[in-house]
Amino acid sequence: MLIRNQKLFNKGLMLMASFLCIFVSLFLPIWGGAGNGLDAADNMFNRLSKGSSYFIPGVQKQVLEMNGKQVTVTAKIKDATLAPRAVENLVKAGATAEFKDGAITYSGDLGKILAAALTDADDLFNDRGPAVVARYGATEKDAEKTIVKAWWTVLDPSIKELQKQKMIKEAKVVSQVNKRGLEPGYNFYGIKSEKVLDNVLPLVGLLVFYVIYTMWYGYAIFDMFGGIGLGMTKSKAKSEA
Repeated sequence: MLIRNQKLFNKGLMLMASFLCIFVSLFLPIWGGAGNGLDAADNMFNRLSKGSSYFIPGVQKQVLEMNGKQVTVTAKIKDATLAPRAVENLVKAGATAEFKDGAITYSGDLGKILAAALTDADDLFNDRGPAVVARYGATEKDAEKTIVKAWWTVLDPSIKELQKQKMIKEAKVVSQVNKRGLEPGYNFYGIKSEKVLDNVLPLVGLLVFYVIYTMWYGYAIFDMFGGIGLGMTKSKAKSEA
């Protein structure tokens, strides 16, 4: 008979069955809200991530140092559909801008340009999307996100162009505006912000569950294989003749 230790095998089988029941339940919409258990966990971590990702005030201080710094940049645009919006953003910030041959050439006060981008990013991060839309008089669907994405689209290639002009400090500030302003604003828009200290128990509970659940599966496999005689035992030392 294949099963050599029925008691051990049944124990492993029971662990595996209960493991699978919980596993299936994680994909069912029974954990509150409109999503399943995985969605609930993902949403919680997103809220906690947003609560610790607000760097815009610090970046705004760096941008102040760029006030009065005149630049002329030709930035290649990967997504041409965003070019008209990017041009409008720049013009709104007091710059001159033109899209031609797949690139936007703009000139203006770098401080004012970056300040305008951060203002939009800050509104988006703090879920004030209507304020962004009203600022530009945009009417298209999801205009607030398109406006911020257009900023990123033109500023990202501007970093290398500024570096080519030996404007290293300016390029670093533009990079900070993108990474610590526009990207968090865009990615966390519509997500509620929460602090880790206010969610210690749920966070610890989730991590403890993850560790126990992983061990649960491991012991189920271990006992089932042990029940059919496939165990891990220390080999006996051979005696010399």
